[in-house]
Amino acid sequence: MQKYEEKESLGAGFHKFFINFAFIMSTIIYSSPIFGPVKSRRLGISLGINLLPEGGKWCSFDCIYCECGFNADRRTHNPLPTPQEVERRLTEKLRQMKAEGIVPDVLTFAGNGEPTLHPRFPEIARRVKAVRDRECPQARMSILSNATQVHRPEVRDALMLFDNNIQKLDTVDSAFIRKVDRPQGRYEVEQLVENLCLFRGHVIIQTMFLSGSFEEECVDNTGDEYVEPWLRALERIRPSQVMIYTIDRETPAPELLKATPERLDEIAERVRALGMECSVSY
Repeated sequence: MQKYEEKESLGAGFHKFFINFAFIMSTIIYSSPIFGPVKSRRLGISLGINLLPEGGKWCSFDCIYCECGFNADRRTHNPLPTPQEVERRLTEKLRQMKAEGIVPDVLTFAGNGEPTLHPRFPEIARRVKAVRDRECPQARMSILSNATQVHRPEVRDALMLFDNNIQKLDTVDSAFIRKVDRPQGRYEVEQLVENLCLFRGHVIIQTMFLSGSFEEECVDNTGDEYVEPWLRALERIRPSQVMIYTIDRETPAPELLKATPERLDEIAERVRALGMECSVSY
């Protein structure tokens, strides 16, 4: 496995930080439990918190567009980071960044899979919030989640601690979800929408729009037959914000295509017409 060092400037007067990624083919495996900072298209200067094992992937989806690759190619027997390890490593990194004059905009739970799968996720969320409040209270706590665990009350309660509770809803079409998001267990989209409604607006919906093909089948959720039911679901959920985006990095499925900027803008305008804030990342 090759190691790649990406040097990324974080603005005038800032020192450069180095982000170690492990690459297999075209996809990325993030360091654990802390990685970055990175410049996020949607969130700004983001310090990543990866609750999944070092050098592997653990996810309740197996998305064909995942930048971390397919689940089967990323198996690992490495242990999960402990709450104590996350707290210690985060504190050390924030103090290092402060000494370098770099202040993160967000602390983002993301990485090599689904962060809410960690069995001690609620405890870790509370510990991270305490570190944030002490070391960099101006930073926002964010999570990028696929929403597969929001049926669990203890997970929903923990997600309410996040400033940016970002949950995935790529479509409400079950066949498309099976083909593209590929849930690894029971997944009922109607029940998921009902659970997202329980946040009472304290949720940001994130949706990937794409086109192309996978295993000789068309995969394209940009048409009205997908967009209109998705918009009706948004009306029920009433999120504080909607984030729509498309492919930004190489994917494990090589025949996927970016959604066009024109179509993303059209969809965003339809979201805004419902009275919801909507950001677009091309």
